[in-house]
Amino acid sequence: MYIFAAMKKIRIIDFNLLIFLILCLFFEDLSADNKSIILSKNNSMGSMEIYSAFEPNIAPIDIRGKKKGSKIRKSSGKVNFETFRQYYDKALKHYDNKAYLSAARIFEELYPLSIGTPMGDTILFLFADSYFQNRDYQMAAFHFRDYTRRYPGTERTELAAFNAVKAMYYTSPEYYLDQFITTLTIDEINLYIQHYPYSKHIEECNEILDALHNKLAKKDMEMVRMYYQTGYYEAAQIMAKNFLKTYFASKLAPEVLFILIRNNYDFARKSVEHKKYFRFKDCIEAFQTLQAQFPESSFIADSKKIVTEAENQIKKMDERKK
Repeated sequence: MYIFAAMKKIRIIDFNLLIFLILCLFFEDLSADNKSIILSKNNSMGSMEIYSAFEPNIAPIDIRGKKKGSKIRKSSGKVNFETFRQYYDKALKHYDNKAYLSAARIFEELYPLSIGTPMGDTILFLFADSYFQNRDYQMAAFHFRDYTRRYPGTERTELAAFNAVKAMYYTSPEYYLDQFITTLTIDEINLYIQHYPYSKHIEECNEILDALHNKLAKKDMEMVRMYYQTGYYEAAQIMAKNFLKTYFASKLAPEVLFILIRNNYDFARKSVEHKKYFRFKDCIEAFQTLQAQFPESSFIADSKKIVTEAENQIKKMDERKK
């Protein structure tokens, strides 16, 4: 999670996007007035990041309609400028019939031919949404983010950014796995909220943020538990304190405090004599925090038994000093 800050403004572009953009360049009329492609090295990650200049900001048009008297040529079996309309209509039909994978395959072939035209905006959005509707969230997030970079000023840009966030959320793994995608998704949601503070999706974004933070908290709590159960008491103590600083408002905080109380008690019992006193004190202090911050917690009753024994041990040590 400490990598998160360093990753904040970095956009990860994989090999598939490089191939995709090469195909776009192959089919596209490379006019200097339309756009430029700049390749730059990412110094911190040691990988290549591709920044594409935005397409001309042309409002989407209704391209479902056909001119009267127009004829569609027979398909040559390939998507090209002559068969473009025919394949576009076919892709729309698949999309409307919820055959999203079939639609995505055709949109993918159509898009390189549509770059730099009013149709490029619509086709890329439908291409990304086809993956989203087909629950291929990794590909959907990738292409929705591509849309927001290429078409930052359209009426669909905000929705594309939100759909990218949702798709990334759906790819976030279970708490016990690596949480890099989770932290990256949190970063993307925060950027979305900054860019669209009055969006109608803000409430849903906050709900997603809560779910992702809870997942990270659960992973950290399990780390505290693991260190305690395996006898790494000092590591458990450090992890628990860090958890309470980061997730002080989490519903898991009382349980972490309870683990910390047990951990500190067992740590004290197994310590050398001259360190026992202060470690029993740590046990009592953790209990006092639990009582003060979560007075209604169900863990208080069980904690009292442990703390009573810790207090008795401290009394015995005080008596021996006399």
